[in-house]
Amino acid sequence: MTKVSEQDRVLIFDTTLRDGEQSPGATMTHEEKLEIAALLDEMGVDIIEAGFPIASEGDFRAVSEIAKNSKNSTICGLARANFKDIDRAWDAVKHAPSPRIHTFIGTSPLHRAIPNLDMDQMAQRIHETVTHARNLCDNIQWSPMDATRTEHDYLCRVVEIAIKAGATTINVPDTVGYTAPRESADLIRMLLERVPGADEVIFSTHCHNDLGMATANSLAAVEAGARQIECTINGLGERAGNTALEEVVMALKVRNDIMPYATGIDSTKIMNISRRVSAVSGFPVQFNKAIVGKNAFAHESGIHQDGMLKNAETFEIMRPEDVGLSATNLVMGKHSGRAALRSKLKDLGIELGENQLNDVFVRFKDLADRKKEVFDEDLIALVRVSDDAGEDSLVLKSLKVVCGTEGPQTAEMTLSVDGTDKSVTATGDGPVDAAFNAVKQIYPHGARLQLYQVHAVTEGTDAQATVSVRLDEEGRIVTGQSADTDTVVASVKAYIHALNRLIVRRGKTGSDKAEISYKDVS
Repeated sequence: MTKVSEQDRVLIFDTTLRDGEQSPGATMTHEEKLEIAALLDEMGVDIIEAGFPIASEGDFRAVSEIAKNSKNSTICGLARANFKDIDRAWDAVKHAPSPRIHTFIGTSPLHRAIPNLDMDQMAQRIHETVTHARNLCDNIQWSPMDATRTEHDYLCRVVEIAIKAGATTINVPDTVGYTAPRESADLIRMLLERVPGADEVIFSTHCHNDLGMATANSLAAVEAGARQIECTINGLGERAGNTALEEVVMALKVRNDIMPYATGIDSTKIMNISRRVSAVSGFPVQFNKAIVGKNAFAHESGIHQDGMLKNAETFEIMRPEDVGLSATNLVMGKHSGRAALRSKLKDLGIELGENQLNDVFVRFKDLADRKKEVFDEDLIALVRVSDDAGEDSLVLKSLKVVCGTEGPQTAEMTLSVDGTDKSVTATGDGPVDAAFNAVKQIYPHGARLQLYQVHAVTEGTDAQATVSVRLDEEGRIVTGQSADTDTVVASVKAYIHALNRLIVRRGKTGSDKAEISYKDVS
């Protein structure tokens, strides 16, 4: 491996808790944000963008507490180009051992039209707001939103202004995932060559994945001289998402021969945090997702299997252990005990407290009585269900459905609403529709079903089904998820899970909706 100088070290700026949480339905609770921040800090992430403090009182509290609890990472808060936002961001991050303010404004013609500023007026605002931020904090990141569609001459002008005003990091966002790798590299080179003072700051890249090139664009920018990558766990983010942290970290590690750069990330913690983010966000990781997908280290072809048995390097460019997967495989079944379950979960990167382990063990035994073998994915699904178990307003007590070729399909349901059992019989176009109608009869609501998705967790007719449900109620978007060997039961539990999350969001004053409408820096 090539020795890497400090000058060629790539800083990892994780924005899972800000841009990642903007994925519709991915809103996390206060406790979940603190948990993910702690995992990122432990993992070695250089900068954690903990949120958008002005967006809501909940966001402010989360950023502030993350800042106070941080041990290693720089904690960053996002702010628009105005004094109120910047002051609020500083109030949230100032207690961190290493605080940063990140302020931004859209510089492309399309974005300049939104505040109706001409080039000179916008340049003046950039000077004033970056100066104000620097007077509060000595670590300032500035972003020209939609940089890849901004006129090059104007982009150079405003970057120079930001540097002179005190910005220490210049982030270059590809806000709409529009650019290609060569363009990404050329843009960084141009700024480094043309902007006075560019050699005294760190250039960063923030790429969206609308055309599937976010990771390639980020790595191309690094090759051209950028030394910070903005990314998220599992690539969460607006629209098609962002550069995925796990992809850039492993690309830099595996291809050190042509990209002699390094990060301080502990790659063995990747799988653990990937699964936790998936669990708390309700966004399942696609099977063929690079690095962290279920099939990333799976081989079906006979030729591949034969090669793997002889030498794993024939068809794997990294080891499962490099990302935190265990090479051993304990087969779990109805005779497995608590110690085996704890050991297996630890191999999967999941460590539970005693009470939560007991809860998962009860669910595991129940599942093992219904399945011949319990697979890793089954256990992960059980942990997700356990994570969301608590004092819910709605609890499914019983469900019986009648379906088949002759209708109507019916569902008999008993649902506990704030401790009171209510029963109803409903009909629908199929068993799931009938069951959802029963829920709505017992608990009337105006939420619209945006997404209903079923995945078989493992193979076989006895496989657990993981169901994801997304609801939208007046701009409040929530995701529910559940798993069961009975698909209809899993569907109803996921629907109820989403409704419980919606009830919680309704009750959070100032947290349901952002106080602002123009949130995105990327």
